[in-house]
Amino acid sequence: MKQTFIVSLIIIGLGAIFSLFMTGMWLAIVLPSTMMIAMQIPGKRAFGAGFLGVAFLWLVLILIKDIPNHHILSSRMAGLLGLPNSAMFILVNVLLGGLIGGLSGWSGAVLNKAFRKPS
Repeated sequence: MKQTFIVSLIIIGLGAIFSLFMTGMWLAIVLPSTMMIAMQIPGKRAFGAGFLGVAFLWLVLILIKDIPNHHILSSRMAGLLGLPNSAMFILVNVLLGGLIGGLSGWSGAVLNKAFRKPS
């Protein structure tokens, strides 16, 4: 549990730095998988760390863009998707980002296990 939280914090920190140069989607895919390969995190923990890290990162990045414009874009997008309000739209985006990050972290753990030499 402690290791999962630490890896999530590393994903958030590196994601905040890399978000200046890359888009959020590439961060959600590349960053968790490389972290799990480099740190050799097993499957369930890798999914949890990727999910938490990317979900929180996307929440912060969305709120940084959404609060200054008074939720205009998220309200309009929520209307297009048939969601009741902008908060629901943000929640759906955060869950989607978390799921992408979790699956990316899990795939990194599986790749690490597949190419590791048997001892």
